[in-house]
Amino acid sequence: MSDLILVLLIVVLLVCLLATVGGFLLYSGLLSDVVIKTGPPPIKNVTIAYKFKEGSYKDCGAAYTETCSIGPKLSSIGVFYDDPKQRPSEKCRYIVGSVLCEGEEKPDEELQKLYEKFGFKVFSLPEVSHAVTTSFPCTTPLSHILGPYRIYPRLTSYIEERKLCAFPTIEICSSDVINYMVPLSRQTDFFVPEMKDEVKTDMKEEDSDEDRGTDITGADSHSDVSSVSGGVPWDSRETSLAASTAASLASSLPLRDIMDANEDIKHRDHSDRGSNESMGSGSSFEELDMDQDEQEQVDGEEKGEKEDGEEEAVPEGEDDAKEDVELAAEKKEPLGEGEE
Repeated sequence: MSDLILVLLIVVLLVCLLATVGGFLLYSGLLSDVVIKTGPPPIKNVTIAYKFKEGSYKDCGAAYTETCSIGPKLSSIGVFYDDPKQRPSEKCRYIVGSVLCEGEEKPDEELQKLYEKFGFKVFSLPEVSHAVTTSFPCTTPLSHILGPYRIYPRLTSYIEERKLCAFPTIEICSSDVINYMVPLSRQTDFFVPEMKDEVKTDMKEEDSDEDRGTDITGADSHSDVSSVSGGVPWDSRETSLAASTAASLASSLPLRDIMDANEDIKHRDHSDRGSNESMGSGSSFEELDMDQDEQEQVDGEEKGEKEDGEEEAVPEGEDDAKEDVELAAEKKEPLGEGEE
């Protein structure tokens, strides 16, 4: 009896434990609705205190803990610049910090000095009119773990399906909600100076690689193309879409010219064929005329030969008539002598 009661107690405890864990997960946002939309972002222009980091995004927890310990009442913010699918996780770049003020407000000087004392830097993020946004409830520490697993796959598919130029990804964590936003304009204005230096270094390395490639092929490494690519402004990522569109339009123009040229060639071929046919028909008419002339000449010659034959036949008949007359005269002469 006692064993049965013990088993029942254990089962009840397990059920309670599972129910507690399940309730905790649900409360943390495990099954919360994720609505992704495009519209005004949840924040305006803000001034932040940040630290620039490089490494796996999974290791950003320590930076969040540090910034929250300095200003526990402030909203924390994280800006993640790189896509882990396209860049090694140990080289991904991001910043973590706190929002000192928003809009027309000015940051607290004492709080700003406190952050600067611990190695934080101050930077202003711009206001944008449109961004891809969503939110996730921030009710427990577990929400910071469940949020990325629930949000980022859907956020990525939303951007890819609509072919949006959206970067970087920004998280704003307040006391009760985590707002996610990916700006659709002024993206490079969200780059802190350290990130701009990193991008500049990457561009120099790419230019050096291109120069090596052109040197190997025998081309001039100091050509106009390499000089232009080395002088690309920092908002080149914003203008890359316009440049690619212009390039695609420019590339479509030769195709149109080629199609027009092909049509002209076809028209020329038809006209050449028509002229050749007309020339051929004219030559055939000339040949027919020549054949008719030759036929007339042959007919004329035949008629002439016939006339000559008739003329020759008439004298022969006259000669025969003369011979008949002479024979008749000879026959008459003996008769005359006998009669005498």
